[in-house]
Amino acid sequence: MSSKIPRHIAVIPDGNRRWAKQEGVNYTKAYAAGGAATHVIIEEAFRSGVECLTFWAASEDNLTKRPVAETKILLALIRRELANILKNDSIIKHKVRVRVFGRFRELLKDTKVNELVRELESRTKHFSDHNLTVLLGYDGKREMVEAIKVIQRNQLKPSNEAVEASLWTHELPPVDLVIRTGGEPHSSAGFMMWLTANSELYFTNLFWPSFTAKEFHRALLDYETRRRMHGA
Repeated sequence: MSSKIPRHIAVIPDGNRRWAKQEGVNYTKAYAAGGAATHVIIEEAFRSGVECLTFWAASEDNLTKRPVAETKILLALIRRELANILKNDSIIKHKVRVRVFGRFRELLKDTKVNELVRELESRTKHFSDHNLTVLLGYDGKREMVEAIKVIQRNQLKPSNEAVEASLWTHELPPVDLVIRTGGEPHSSAGFMMWLTANSELYFTNLFWPSFTAKEFHRALLDYETRRRMHGA
């Protein structure tokens, strides 16, 4: 195992809909293929020694601005994949703490999703070897605004430490590597803006359903060659 494995990897799994068009399949099959890829990468990441893995499962816009029919497909996928994480032996084997952050409760208003999240977080809250974070109904700008509100409410003196402690993701370490699939090399919606301030970035033209364990290791090898500047 390399001594330069990133401690924290964050993934923006883009390209499910474009993969559907490329493969000539409907969105249901595309999202299902994306879900399968997610579980492969969860296993591969923790097996490789990654301590923290974060997935941006859906943005606020994903849950509010897409056509109703597609949103229903996405909701069904969210329910299924949360249930699959509950049944995933890797979570127990690798002692993974699972947490879900974002505005999914108020945006989805879905009892089943809320129940699955509660059960996932409750079952795994005592684990500390690894962390799996799911961002659902997440917007990085929103997270920052909410952190500012916490600072104001608690009458704290503004500082780096106060901001970091007030984030939804405050218990996570800085992100070492951001992986974005889908061939569009950019960030979106202030994605984890505080924790990714000094991250290395890895972009691939592959759409998320085509992102394999082999491609994941290609990203790790690329990271090994980087000279971390940490903002310098």
